[in-house]
Amino acid sequence: MSSRLRSILAAGLFFALAGAALPQPKVWRNPSNSVHIRSHPCGEQAMCGTVIWANDKAKADAARGGTKNLVGTQLFRDFKLIRPGVWKGKVFVPDINETFSGTVTLVGTDQLIGRGCLALGIGCKSQTWTRIE
Repeated sequence: MSSRLRSILAAGLFFALAGAALPQPKVWRNPSNSVHIRSHPCGEQAMCGTVIWANDKAKADAARGGTKNLVGTQLFRDFKLIRPGVWKGKVFVPDINETFSGTVTLVGTDQLIGRGCLALGIGCKSQTWTRIE
């Protein structure tokens, strides 16, 4: 799977709720444990996610795409509840310096499934993310 699509799917890693209330900040890791993101409220009834840790490979991939400092970058923006347990928002992909739409679905309290498509419903993939805090 391309790092571009991995980043699009990353939207799933930072939500942990099934209802309309905003959750407390949590930390999530991607399946390869190369990026950790802390979720946090932003805007009105929205959630965002900021990178708090990344391994050297993830940092190098981001730098090649034009994102000099991956840690501290807000990758997930304005995710809003569209139905119980499902959120939709924007994902910034540092590897290519672009933003895409994505969704996340809560699966229990410690896992989420992030789903994203490159364009027009083509190249869709999903990933399962795990809560670490």
